[in-house]
Amino acid sequence: MKRALIITYYWPPAGGPGVQRWLNFVKYLGEFNVEPVVYAPQNPHYPILDKDLLEHIPSKIEVIKQPVKEPYRFAGMFSKKKTQRMSSGIISEKSTGNLEKLMLYIRGNYFIPDARVGWVKPSVNFLKEYLKENNFDTVITTGPPHSLHLIGLRLKEISGIPWIADFRDPWTTIHYHKSLRLTKNSEEKHKKLEQEVLRNADHIVVTSETTLKEFSEKTNQPISVITNGYELTEEIIPKPDPKFTLAHIGSLLSDRNPESLWQVLSELCAENTDFKADLLIKLVGVVSEEVQGSLEKYGLTNHSQTEGYVPHKVAKQLQYNAQVLLLLEMDKPETRAIIPGKLFEYLAAERPIVAIGPEGSDIAKILDETRAGSFYNPLQKREIKEKLLELYHSFQNGCLNIHPVGIERFSRRELTRSLSEIIHRI
Repeated sequence: MKRALIITYYWPPAGGPGVQRWLNFVKYLGEFNVEPVVYAPQNPHYPILDKDLLEHIPSKIEVIKQPVKEPYRFAGMFSKKKTQRMSSGIISEKSTGNLEKLMLYIRGNYFIPDARVGWVKPSVNFLKEYLKENNFDTVITTGPPHSLHLIGLRLKEISGIPWIADFRDPWTTIHYHKSLRLTKNSEEKHKKLEQEVLRNADHIVVTSETTLKEFSEKTNQPISVITNGYELTEEIIPKPDPKFTLAHIGSLLSDRNPESLWQVLSELCAENTDFKADLLIKLVGVVSEEVQGSLEKYGLTNHSQTEGYVPHKVAKQLQYNAQVLLLLEMDKPETRAIIPGKLFEYLAAERPIVAIGPEGSDIAKILDETRAGSFYNPLQKREIKEKLLELYHSFQNGCLNIHPVGIERFSRRELTRSLSEIIHRI
C-alpha cells in the first residue's frame, strides 16, 4: 500500500470543480492500493460554499489542517464583491475602476504567485516535521492556487520524497495573467517559480493536451493528462423540462458573455413563433450584469431564468432535466487549454451540448470523439443558428436524444486508476 500526502487548498465545504476533482480522487485511491492523507487549510476564505460536499468525504480518510493567513479577508473591507471575484480566480480584463486596478496591482506584484503564498512557509515548517514522523511514498500538490506547488518544491528539497504537481489550470499563460498589472520584475519572478516547479517535480499532471504541449516545451520531466471527470454516486431520474431549455451550469461572467448566441436566439424568436413560445434560457450560477444587459438588449429577458448558485447535487439534476446544455468559454488563444469540469458532467447527463469558444479548443476534440455535441467559434453564427433549429425540431418531434460514446474513460474511478498508476510508478 502506497501512502500519498495530498496538499490542497480547496476542500469541503468549498464548492466548485477544484474541490470535486480531489475529493473524488481521495474517494477511489484506496481501491488502487493507495492510502491518501489530505492536508488543507484550517480557516480558508472560500468564495463558494457547498456544505453538501462534506457528506462525500470518506469517513476513514485522515485530514490534517493548519491555519492560513487570508489577505482577502482584509481586502473585503474595501470591496466585498470585487474581493470575492478575485479570490475565486475571476479576474476581468475590463477592470477599469481605480480601486479594482489597485487591488489587481497589489494581488499581482505583492503576492507572487498568488494571495495564498503566506501559507507556504508555515506549511513547510509543519509538514517537514510531520513527514519525519509519518512515512509517505509521494507528496502531491494541486493548484491553483499555484503557491501550493512551492510547498511541494520545498518539501522535495528537504525530504527527497517523490513529488507530483497537479495543474488544474496553466500558470503564467492563464487567461487573466496579463490582467494582474505585473511589473517586469514580477513577471520574471512568476516565470522563474513556474520553471522551478516544472523542472523539479518528479511527475506533472495536467488537465488538457494543450497544457501538456506548453509544459513539454519548458521541462523534460514526465507529464500526464488526467482530465476532470464525472461521478455517478446517486441515481438521477431525468425530469425533462417542458420548454426548449438551453441550460448553462456555472458562473457566466462578462468575459464569457456569448453575444453571438444571444443574437442568434433573438433572430430565431423573430422568425419562428413556435420557437419563441418554447424557448427558455436557464442560467444556473453567478451571472454578470453585462450578461443580463445583453439578454435585455436582444429581447431575451422574458425567455431567461436565473437560478443563482445551487448545491452540486441540484446542479446535476438540472443538467439531466435540460433539453440542451450550453458550454461557453472566452474566445481567446489562452483559453484553448481550459476544459471546464462541467463538460464531463454534461457528458454523463446525455443531453446535447452546444459549446462556443476559441478555435482549436480541447473541448472540441472531446465533443467530437464522444459525439456528444457541437463546438463553434463565436463567428460561426450561421452554423450555430442551424444547429439550434435542428435541435428544436428534434425537441418538437420528441426525439431530442443523444448517446455519447466512450465517456467511461472520464469517470472519476477510471481517472483515479490513471493517477494511481503514476503514484506506483514514481
